[in-house]
Amino acid sequence: MIDDDDFAEEHVLYDKDSATKIATITLNRPDRLNAPTIGMRLRYAELLHRANIDDDVKVLVIRGAGDDFGSGVDLPEFMEANNTDEGLLREVQLEDSDVKYPPRRNFRHGGQVTQWFANPRSGCRSLQDFKKISIVEAKGYCYGWHFYQAGDADLVVASDDALFGHAAWRYSGTAPRMWWWAMTMGLRKFQEMVFTGRPFTAAEMYECSFVNSVVPRDQLEGEVAKYALACANNRPTDVVFMQKTFFEIMKQFQGEYMGSMLTGVLESLAGYARPDAKELVVNDEMFESGMTKVIKDFDQRFPPDWRLSKQGRDATE
Repeated sequence: MIDDDDFAEEHVLYDKDSATKIATITLNRPDRLNAPTIGMRLRYAELLHRANIDDDVKVLVIRGAGDDFGSGVDLPEFMEANNTDEGLLREVQLEDSDVKYPPRRNFRHGGQVTQWFANPRSGCRSLQDFKKISIVEAKGYCYGWHFYQAGDADLVVASDDALFGHAAWRYSGTAPRMWWWAMTMGLRKFQEMVFTGRPFTAAEMYECSFVNSVVPRDQLEGEVAKYALACANNRPTDVVFMQKTFFEIMKQFQGEYMGSMLTGVLESLAGYARPDAKELVVNDEMFESGMTKVIKDFDQRFPPDWRLSKQGRDATE
């Protein structure tokens, strides 16, 4: 299990320009598609808290190093942590404490951690409480945890090759931000994503008003900078705080936080679902047999333009 704070600092970079009041968080793990470990997520949440208070920050850009924004959390690490009390206590920031985690076969064993993902400190729902302007730079894969960030951000600027979605629709059926994705994408299109399991292109996400702007990859950084500078040069930070409070009240009227709580209950019950005969079940045996090959083979069941992997989508029938 990766739990070194130095590792998190090395792979979640933070920079701010006090002159422009624009800060940037860069997920710097391109060799693993910027998959955040538990420590990286907790550092991400702490950086958001810092930027939220810092008077030198008005706009926050969140981006990924390399070709992709990211393909979700470090799943092997998360599965390992989920199978040990030590790992789960680290997740909820209670490691090395005199705390006993609820035992297995107890609803709270899973319920505790799924409800934790609604807490800004978890690094999952953290952008919802951010009272400055947030912009996600989406490119390549924008899956899983990275899709959470895109859903919760104020603005999303995407490259034309970006893909949005969550592998959970194929391998578990639930994910923490379901309610809010339905609100931001529209119910019909989000139901299509859930029931087919297919990723949506940047153009499709623009059509359903999830994405603000779509540009060629080589223009992405410039487009993000244009948005960030415009936001930084607009109304004062105090006014932004007031505006964000208005939008937060509006989101809560739409049930944003309630949705997180309900999804936590749904996720906690998912393990009781009886799998179909041909369903791919994510469990310890799957990891031991070679997760990459199993997932690749499962992806082949779907039409090329509905596959999750970019390589699979390039395949011809």
